[in-house]
Amino acid sequence: MSDLSLAQLAPGKPVRIEKNGEALCVTRIGDEVFAIGDVCSHSEASLSEGDVTDYKIECWLHGAEFDLRTGEALTPPAVAPVKTYLVTVDGDSVTVEM
Repeated sequence: MSDLSLAQLAPGKPVRIEKNGEALCVTRIGDEVFAIGDVCSHSEASLSEGDVTDYKIECWLHGAEFDLRTGEALTPPAVAPVKTYLVTVDGDSVTVEM
């Protein structure tokens, strides 16, 4: 069963989903879809409420940026990465692997 349809994901607009009790931030960049943990590694803030530029998402609370491809923290105040998840796109069906 898919978690989302591609049509539900507007490019550059993150979406928060819950899967297996975990909050995930799912973002579409062109034809690619990325999934990372939704909670900023710096403080308890939802990354899906942040802004996306290229392959980066900026936490709305303190401005830390993360790479959507690797989960790496790119700017302070965050130093720890966030978890990344494998995403499979099959036609319109988007599935996040846990």
